Amino acid sequence: MGLMTQNLLGGPPPTRLPDNAEAREALENDVDPVEVAARFPDYPDAWARLADRAFEGGNVIESYAYARTGYHRGLDQLRRAGWKGHGPIPWEHEPNRGFLTALHALGRAAGAIGEEQEAERCKTFLRDSSATAAEALS
Repeated sequence: MGLMTQNLLGGPPPTRLPDNAEAREALENDVDPVEVAARFPDYPDAWARLADRAFEGGNVIESYAYARTGYHRGLDQLRRAGWKGHGPIPWEHEPNRGFLTALHALGRAAGAIGEEQEAERCKTFLRDSSATAAEALS
């Protein structure tokens, strides 16, 4: 990747998760996210898609659980990639989208069950991580 870049305010560099080509391609080829999550349980995008599907089907608690799993699996990967708990997680970097989508889904489900503090925390975390993601997912 070459030189690490910092933002103009001297904050941490953007975190870019590694690509999991096999899992990504499975989802792109319409393999059921249940199968992808079972085969690649650390792949946040599979959990995010399960969360979206459950939410769209009116299954808010299941959506919350799927989103929470994708969120935590993404946090684990972010930390392994050098993330220290804050700083940019660019939406423009495709492998980051699963985590960001799971974070959005967690906030949405938390709001739907009346967990307002968690919903607001997720919304703020998403906006602080990637304004582009917050806009794209709203």
